[in-house]
Amino acid sequence: MRINFNVPPYTGKEFEYIKECVEAQKICGDGKYTDLDNKWIEKKTGVSKALLTTSCTHATEMAAILAGIKEGDEVIMPSYTFVSTANAFVLRGAKVVFVDIRPDTMNIDEKLIEQAITPKTRAIVPVHYAGVGCEMDTIMDIAKRHNLLVIEDAAQGVMSTYKGKALGAIGDFGNYSFHETKNYSMGEGGALLLRDEKYVDDAIIIREKGTNRTLYKLGKVDKYSWIMPGSSFLPSDMNAAYLYAQLNMADEINNDRLKSWNRYYEELTPLAEKGLIELPYIPEECVHNAHMFYIKCKDFEERKGLIGYLTSNDILPASHYVPLHSSKAGVKYSIFSGEDKYTTKESERLLRLPMYYKLSESDQEEVIARVKEYYKFN
Repeated sequence: MRINFNVPPYTGKEFEYIKECVEAQKICGDGKYTDLDNKWIEKKTGVSKALLTTSCTHATEMAAILAGIKEGDEVIMPSYTFVSTANAFVLRGAKVVFVDIRPDTMNIDEKLIEQAITPKTRAIVPVHYAGVGCEMDTIMDIAKRHNLLVIEDAAQGVMSTYKGKALGAIGDFGNYSFHETKNYSMGEGGALLLRDEKYVDDAIIIREKGTNRTLYKLGKVDKYSWIMPGSSFLPSDMNAAYLYAQLNMADEINNDRLKSWNRYYEELTPLAEKGLIELPYIPEECVHNAHMFYIKCKDFEERKGLIGYLTSNDILPASHYVPLHSSKAGVKYSIFSGEDKYTTKESERLLRLPMYYKLSESDQEEVIARVKEYYKFN
């Protein structure tokens, strides 16, 4: 395609930092750049500890372990999310309980959470879709009243806030993604954010295969050994170096993406005013990071037609999640609480347009022009 849906971010400093790792003969985990990335996240979000991981999937799995999720527990989340959100808890033997989404933000409907709570419920997992915050005050209040943990899936939320608080830093645990498709990337990668210091020591042990290797490196024990169940969640310092080049330019990347997002919104508003499409909604209390720009078509068939039209013009758009409750595994490992009023319907209408750092104005204007052509709007 001439205009791709995504182009991974690149600043020009990545190879310089990776070369430094190689020359220092320190390419495994927890090196200089892993530490720099962790400190950047901690400073930006205010959490007690951030731990870079091999993926957001693994960060979520670590959160599930730290939360003590076990067989027979229930975890509440939206069905409109990536499979990793559910997998982390299914792997621990829990049942996933889906609730419907809000059609305006595509986030979990906070008003429906309480009715899904049972004596087996252990955690609520809000997913901040498109980097737009869920209604966290309400969710945190529900969690407090029912003695539940909150695990934020902020995979798309780096640099986004809710009422001035960083997404991923509001709940008990937060998870970031630094996948190739995200605003800041290390190819594959993620981070676990810990709000409460009491989880830090166990998190470090779990991340290091369940050993106290970090204490050994600090000289606090004369040899390291197996302490508790864990796994290898630690990324290479070369990957961390690649990411740090972008975190150093986080504001520039964020502003560039916001400029593209705002251009889409302004140019496509006339179509929305005519009732031809719907545009994203950003609640007043949320500051988003322009992770994606989507439109909503009338229905599945109209979206299919628009995808075909854009593709035939060398533009690659993308639909998004197929709701998890309708999948083979979803039927086996989950239940849907209440009515699926919006999850499936809205998922079938949503179409994401090309969005990435350094998307040229000319390419973006062509995307906009082709969308207008499809709707015969001049």
